[in-house]
Amino acid sequence: MARVVVVGAGLGGLSAAARLGALGHQVTVLEQAGQIGGKLGLLRREGFGFDTGPSLLTLPAVYRDLFLKTGAPLDDVLELAPLDPACHYRFPGGLTLDVPNDGPTGVSRAWAQALGERAGQDWTAFHRRATQIWDLTRNPFLESPLDGARTLAGLARHPADVRTVAPWLSLRGLGRKYLSAPEQRMFLDRYATYTGSDPRRAPAALATVPFVEHAFGSWYIPGGLWQLGAAIADRAVSHGVKIRTSAPVERVLAAPKVEGVRLESGETVPADVVVSGVEAAHLYRDLLPGPEGRGARRALRKASPSLSGFVMLLALRGRTPGLRHHTVLFPADYDAEFDHVFGTGPQAGKPSPVPDPTVYVSAPDDPALRPDDDHEAWFVLVNAPRHEPGTGLDWNAPGLAESYATKILAVMASRGLDVRERLLWKEIRTPADLERDTRSTGGAIYGSSSNGARSAFLRPANRSPVPGLFLVGGSSHPGGGLPLVGLSASIVTDMIGKA
Repeated sequence: MARVVVVGAGLGGLSAAARLGALGHQVTVLEQAGQIGGKLGLLRREGFGFDTGPSLLTLPAVYRDLFLKTGAPLDDVLELAPLDPACHYRFPGGLTLDVPNDGPTGVSRAWAQALGERAGQDWTAFHRRATQIWDLTRNPFLESPLDGARTLAGLARHPADVRTVAPWLSLRGLGRKYLSAPEQRMFLDRYATYTGSDPRRAPAALATVPFVEHAFGSWYIPGGLWQLGAAIADRAVSHGVKIRTSAPVERVLAAPKVEGVRLESGETVPADVVVSGVEAAHLYRDLLPGPEGRGARRALRKASPSLSGFVMLLALRGRTPGLRHHTVLFPADYDAEFDHVFGTGPQAGKPSPVPDPTVYVSAPDDPALRPDDDHEAWFVLVNAPRHEPGTGLDWNAPGLAESYATKILAVMASRGLDVRERLLWKEIRTPADLERDTRSTGGAIYGSSSNGARSAFLRPANRSPVPGLFLVGGSSHPGGGLPLVGLSASIVTDMIGKA
């Protein structure tokens, strides 16, 4: 069995550690922060609690597999509660929609009730195409390590399959082929942001994102999703894994194969295998700056970094009638949002805070996250440009964060959610804060975006150019989001088992 060092105690690193520990490897996890979880965090203050990362679990089979392969089943450890409705949407023009959590048929029915029978039929047809894309891409693109051009070659042997996946088509382009209602196309566009991407450039294959959400359900963990990371850490420790916090890694040692890591304290931790759960750009730029990572750095420069997010944690007095767990408030001009975030179109080269953004609210009706039944804890997120002082937007500019928070509260009020008179306090987290806390470049939530047909092949591979060094997490293959991060840990565990 190998000595394994896992760099980073985010969900990818912890999942890999638990799986490898269960196989008998000697595993040590090194986390630079004072707590585990990475982007899957928790903030508690004055009786309020906030998930500071994901607030929704889809494709729970990924984590059921992890727990089954490492011990007791997931449902013996955590409660998974279905969310119904999965989300409440408010569109420009006044349409509102509750998306039910009872399968694809229920989603089509909701569209038919909101916009007429044609809309229901359109969504059914779209979901059928998304199902076909899922069936074709799940194993070669999501559950296996990418094998460069050979992965595409396998698909290309069947022209009908290529036409189904349509690698030349954007997600928005696919939506236009199936969806006649502008509200439905806007609804679909939002799923590109699940990978930090622009729907005008993200591939049609991202139709699998709404497919997964609707086919396998939307789930919440009472008490907060942060508990998923804590439960995986407990499972890892039960297999002898050592988890060290406040232990930032300075360098991956390789000559030419992996020999271990050196901490910022100067301590050296020897290893036969290193699994990096930190952002790939940070790994290859800072932890492996020599010639071994030159090719990976070159590939990363070709990729489009993902968007970031501007977050407000709101402690509110009183209760909101009819409030759902998730609410999305769409703007009048969705394209303008992506232009501001990515610095494209009229904003070319000038990314800036979105003046009229989509607002995402997560407000669980969860007694564990509020001091009493007369209060609410809201997580509010808007898409935002990365923190790039000197070349782009500097989120540390004096007064910017506070003035933008005031702007977002006003936008929420204009769309029917005015909480300004109920606000006890708020905490603001900018892309600069995310970069500092997680060492993600510019606060990019997902590392590389999925912008462009070749984006999957520009995303860093799970096996690095350095023998014995592997990558897990949202910035490596197969991508960001809780399901894909969990799949990356499964892929890497299999690769190490075969190394």
